Amino acid sequence: MSDAQIGRRALLRGAGGLAALAALPSLSACGTGTSRVSSGGGKGGGKTVVVRDSGGSYGAALQKAIYTPFTQETGIQVKVLNLDDAPLLAQIKQGRPQCDLINNSMMSHFKYVKQDALEALDRDRLKSLKSAKIPDNQITEHAVGHSFYGQCIAYRTDAFGGKKPESWADFWDTKAFQGSRAMVHPDGDLPELEFALLADGVPMDKLYPLDVDRAFKVLTRLRPRIKKFWDSGPLPGVLLSREEVTMSTVWDGRLADLQKQGVPVERQLNGTRRQFSGYAIAKGAANTDAAYQLMDFSLRAESQANLVKFFPSNPSSPVAYGKLTEEQRNASAGAPKYYDKGFDADVDWWLKNESAVTKRWLEWARG
Repeated sequence: MSDAQIGRRALLRGAGGLAALAALPSLSACGTGTSRVSSGGGKGGGKTVVVRDSGGSYGAALQKAIYTPFTQETGIQVKVLNLDDAPLLAQIKQGRPQCDLINNSMMSHFKYVKQDALEALDRDRLKSLKSAKIPDNQITEHAVGHSFYGQCIAYRTDAFGGKKPESWADFWDTKAFQGSRAMVHPDGDLPELEFALLADGVPMDKLYPLDVDRAFKVLTRLRPRIKKFWDSGPLPGVLLSREEVTMSTVWDGRLADLQKQGVPVERQLNGTRRQFSGYAIAKGAANTDAAYQLMDFSLRAESQANLVKFFPSNPSSPVAYGKLTEEQRNASAGAPKYYDKGFDADVDWWLKNESAVTKRWLEWARG
């Protein structure tokens, strides 16, 4: 959904890879990425906080919805760096992080923790945890989830004679729902083993630990009809628009613009896989107090709801959905009426198995 996921190929796979790159001296002073400073006046005081985000349209939305209002309320200037994991981790390991607050995937935060690269959080300094009712499973000792993106089914509404796919079993059923398919490449996201297992009848609450052998057997059944493995957020929509495929996996917010353009596409949220992004504080951050203030501000239900106005975000705060219009709420995969139809990716399982699964996936895809 977000630009944070688009750059997945630039992210390091596994804590071992992060550690290896962190050990390279040439990265220690690396300032790759772009930076910007928020405007908006405020109360003054000369304080600054440096936050890492992924930039692009997501970064622009954060600027409007979060950073500028934060500066106006506190007087603390927000400097933003679009920095990849490798150089940032290297800086932290050498005690000179450029960033104070890190906005990244929760999975990346877990990898950072393994490298002792994040500060342990003082929850008493984050009042929004209680007021926004952040789910307990999105609060760890080092990070807090603020939103998620969902991976789901996208399909052409004119392809099946009025029938609508309702499940991953339908995605695999190329007789009832004819046409080619597209699925993700590991450069775009985690391999989609969960969808294969759901298609084969595994209950959503019994997915983990994933039966990898069974999943690849199910994937093999569909392989002849998979025309493309996508590695960037816009590509499923392009393939659907060109009628190269009739169904694809997709990040849930990626169809809205196509629908506005009149392209006959829709999403099916049954069996959506959720992956959260969150905030963490870099070990040795120079502006810890300001980092806590910005994190607390960003986690407010009002702030999470405000971001939805500028970007197709799915807030972690259930309170935030009550602050959206009905149209905004219905467009969100995190809305109450949709939430129980999906599941959270098991971060612990993927951290242990991502490297091996990805290697096997690449071998499988080559045939």
